[in-house]
Amino acid sequence: MRRFLDALYDGAAWLAALCMVGLLVMVLTSIVSRLVHVHVPGTDAYAGYLMAGAGFLALAHTLKRNEHIRVTLALSALQGRARRALEVWALGAATLLAALGAFYSVRLSWQSHQFNDISTSNDATPLWIPQIAMALGNVILFIAFIDEFVLELRGRRSHATPAEATRNE
Repeated sequence: MRRFLDALYDGAAWLAALCMVGLLVMVLTSIVSRLVHVHVPGTDAYAGYLMAGAGFLALAHTLKRNEHIRVTLALSALQGRARRALEVWALGAATLLAALGAFYSVRLSWQSHQFNDISTSNDATPLWIPQIAMALGNVILFIAFIDEFVLELRGRRSHATPAEATRNE
């Protein structure tokens, strides 16, 4: 199961990276098309879709690498059972919020598909297509929070601090 979950998080990160490459292509296409006075419709909209997709698809991978922004002031003051209780509470609350985000983003994508909702810009893209990346990223983030929560309950969660947090500048 661990291998599958790690592959899921890494796969989402690779999809996020592909979205970033697509974003670069859209921006370059927009720039070059303006320079040669040729209008390529939808490049701005697709750049936005790809940027959102990259952000949401990278969330779980970032969480699993301990790179999410955390306020550790209260945690650093606690030791033992109190610290663990706060970690469990925080992970439980985060799991609940991730579940809500996953549910509502999947619902939004499904409703956009049902109602044939399209973009109001000149590309007229069916909105459920770019919303799938948001929904998928939120679902994988929810899975990652469940993973972290279970690891914490079992006492197997790594508490490595990111390299940035150890610097005293």
